[in-house]
Amino acid sequence: MDVQETTAAYRDAFAELASPACIHDPYPFMRWLREHDPVHRAASGLYLLSRHADIYWAFKATGDAFRGPGPGELARYFPRAATSLSLNLLASTLAMKDPPTHTRLRRLISRDFTMRQIDNLRPSIARIVAARLDGMAPALERGETVDLHREFALALPMLVFAELFGMPQDDMFGLAAGLGAILEGLSPHASDPQLAAADAASARVQAYFGDLVQRKRTDPRHDIVSMLVGAHDDDADTLSDAELIGMLWGMLLGGFTTTAATIDHAVLAMLAYPEQRHWLQGDAAGIKAFVEEVLRCDAPAMFSSIPRIAQRDIELGGVVIPKNADVRVLIAAGNRDPDAFADPDRFDPARFYGTSPGISTDGKIMLSFGHGIHFCLGAQLARVQLAESLLRIQARFPTLALAEQPTREPSAFLRTFRALPVRLHAGRG
Repeated sequence: MDVQETTAAYRDAFAELASPACIHDPYPFMRWLREHDPVHRAASGLYLLSRHADIYWAFKATGDAFRGPGPGELARYFPRAATSLSLNLLASTLAMKDPPTHTRLRRLISRDFTMRQIDNLRPSIARIVAARLDGMAPALERGETVDLHREFALALPMLVFAELFGMPQDDMFGLAAGLGAILEGLSPHASDPQLAAADAASARVQAYFGDLVQRKRTDPRHDIVSMLVGAHDDDADTLSDAELIGMLWGMLLGGFTTTAATIDHAVLAMLAYPEQRHWLQGDAAGIKAFVEEVLRCDAPAMFSSIPRIAQRDIELGGVVIPKNADVRVLIAAGNRDPDAFADPDRFDPARFYGTSPGISTDGKIMLSFGHGIHFCLGAQLARVQLAESLLRIQARFPTLALAEQPTREPSAFLRTFRALPVRLHAGRG
C-alpha cells in the first residue's frame, strides 16, 4: 500500500468509510488509519479515534474529560436540530445525558430493566427462535433458498421487543419498518431528504409509544413498559412521559438493527469457520465465547454516533484535540487492534472462553457495547438472543450453507445487510 497515495485518499475517514470498498471490507482502511492517523481530524472538524487504548480511555473518561452536548449547544453539533424531531429525540436519550441527569435516568430504567427481567425472557426468546426456524424449515428442506436476514435476523429482535414492551407483534413490525430510515437520518453526513424521512418515521414511533404508555398506565401487564410507568413504593421518583418515550425510542433504535446485524454476522461466522462450530455444541461457556468473538470481529456499529465533547485540550498520540471538539470513536478498529487482541483478524472464540462477558483471557475489553457510564443497557438482551439463535440453528440446520454472497446496506455507520441467502448443503452429512 502506497502511504502517500493513501494519505491523500484518506484525508476524510468518514467519507472513506462510506466508499464501496469499505462497505465491502472496511478493515484494511481501519488498519491503515490505526497505524498512520489514529487521532484523525475529519473534514467536518470531528476527531476520530481508532486505537483500542484511546477508545477505552475515552469511554471511561466520558463524564470527566468528555461530555454530551448541553441543550444550548445542540444546534452547534447538530445544525438541523431546531427543525428535526429525530435529532431532538436523540438529544433526549440516555446516551446524550451527563451526570447527574444521566445518573438519575439510568437508575430509573435499571431498577426495572434488570438481568433477572432479561433472564425471565429467555424461554420466550427460545420459543420465538424455534418458531422462526420452524417457518424456514419446509423451504430449506425442499432445497430452496431462504433469506435468513429477512426471515430470521430481522424478525427475531422485532418479536423480542414486542414481548419486552408488551406490544402486539404486528404493531412492532409496523414500527420497525421505519427504523432504517431513522438511523440513516442520524448519520453525521445525512442529507436533508434522509433527515426528513427519519423525522417522519420518528413521529410515528413517538405517537405509538405515547399511546402505549397511556395504555400501560390504565391496564398494566408483566412487561417493561408497565414497570417503567408504574409506581414504586420504595422510590417516589418516576420518569415523565416525555422521558419514557425518548428512552423507548432510544432502546428500540439502539437494539433492533444492531442485534439483527450481529445475528447475520454470527451465522456468517458459523458458515465461514466450520472448524469453530464445536463451540456451539451445547456448552454454555462455549456458546458465550463464540458470541463474544462475533461481537469483537464484526461490531455492528462502526463508530459512535453520539458526540463526545472535549472538556479541555486533550493530547493523544501527539495530536492535541482542542477543548469543545466533537470526538467519535471507531469501535470496529479498536476491536481489531493487535495491541489489544493478538492476531486480531483471526476468528478465535478461545480468546473469550471461561471469562466474564466482554473480557478476553488477556483481560482486554471488547468495545462493541461501549464501556463506562454509557455501557449499553441492552447488552445482555442481545447476548441472550445471539446465544439462543446460534445453539438452535446449529442443532436444527447443521448443513446450512450460503446460497450466494450476502448483500450489505450501503451504510458507513452500521455494518448491516439487505439479504443473507442460505440453503441446506445436500453433500454434507
